[in-house]
Amino acid sequence: MANTAHPDSNVYYVPHSSYWPLVGSVGLFTTVFGAANLMNGHGWGQAVMFAGIAILLVMLFGWFGTVIRESVAGFYNRQVDTSFRMGMSWFIFSEVMFFAAFF
Repeated sequence: MANTAHPDSNVYYVPHSSYWPLVGSVGLFTTVFGAANLMNGHGWGQAVMFAGIAILLVMLFGWFGTVIRESVAGFYNRQVDTSFRMGMSWFIFSEVMFFAAFF
């Protein structure tokens, strides 16, 4: 992060709205729709399911690519990096506690 866009540590980067969640929703719906029709004996269900999986893969590569480009461009400062790490830590902790309570 030699060239940070926001050298002031009080500035927190908030990304603009993204269309990737919509693409993911369409991909997930297409995948489930194709799988349901495949289980009901429709031959075209397999093609629709694989098309949905392809849409989901495009969404994953696109969304992660956007985050990587923002990081390389220097939009993320130390505070954003810390919030990413804390968010992932709390998520993992919540999963561990869920499985501990479940079993």
